[in-house]
Amino acid sequence: MTQVHSTAVVDPQAQLDASVSVGPYTVIGPHVRIGAGTTIGAHCVIEGRTTIGRDNRIFQFSSLGAVPQDKKYAGEPTELVIGDRNVIREFCTFNLGVPGAGGVTRVGNDNWIMAYTHIAHDCRVDDHTTLANNTTLAGHVHLADWVTVGGLTGIHQFVSIGAHAMLGFASAVTQDVPPFMLVDGNPLAVRGFNIVGLRRRDFSAQRLAAVKQMHRLLYRQGKTLDEARAGIAALATEMPEAARDVALMESFLANSTRGIAR
Repeated sequence: MTQVHSTAVVDPQAQLDASVSVGPYTVIGPHVRIGAGTTIGAHCVIEGRTTIGRDNRIFQFSSLGAVPQDKKYAGEPTELVIGDRNVIREFCTFNLGVPGAGGVTRVGNDNWIMAYTHIAHDCRVDDHTTLANNTTLAGHVHLADWVTVGGLTGIHQFVSIGAHAMLGFASAVTQDVPPFMLVDGNPLAVRGFNIVGLRRRDFSAQRLAAVKQMHRLLYRQGKTLDEARAGIAALATEMPEAARDVALMESFLANSTRGIAR
C-alpha cells in the first residue's frame, strides 16, 4: 500500500500509486494524481488539478498546484503537470495555469529545482534544467532543455530562454535569451556562450565552433539582426555536423516575441 504518514491528510479521491511515499503533515487534494516511486516530504501541500509523474523527489514545505497569482483567475479548472525524475527542493511554489493561455503549467523531466523557486502560471520548463535557489519565473515563461539559471534570478512574463543557455546569478531577464548564450546582470548583458555546459554535454569541436561563430555573428561583429541571421543560416552548409544546432538558433530567432537580449 501507499506509504502515507499517519499525520498526512490525503483526500480519498486522490490517485496515488502504491509505491508513493507521503511525509508527515502533508496535505494532498482530491484532483491530484501521483506516479510510481515519487516521494513527498513533510509539510507539503499538493492541490488543484495536479499530475505528478514517476520517481520525483519533493522536499518538505513545497506548495504545488495552488491557484495562480493572477487577479483574472476565477476558479476555472486549470492544471499543473510535472513529469518524471525531478528533484524539487524546499519551499518551491508551482501554480496552476490560467484560462486563455493554455491553462497548463508544465514541468518536464529530469530537472533539478532548488529551494524557493517559483514557477508561475502557464510556464513551461522542459527537460534537464537546473534552477538555483530563489529562481523566479513570472507567467508564461519558457525554459528549453538544459537551461541553467543562477540563484536570485528573475525572469519577466512571456520571456523564452533557449536550449543550453546559462543565466548568471541575480540577473534581471526581460528579453529572450538565444540558445547556447551566457548572460548575466541587471541590465542583462550577453557575456559569451555556455562553453563549459556544452563541453559537459559532449559537443564536438565542430559544434562548438559553430556556436562560437553564431555568438560572433549576433554579438561581436556589429551586424544587424537580419544580417546575423543570414550568416547563421549559411553555417548549416559550412558546418554540417552542427546543422541541428543552427536550425535550433534559426527557429528561436524567428519565433522570438520579446526581442533577444543583445
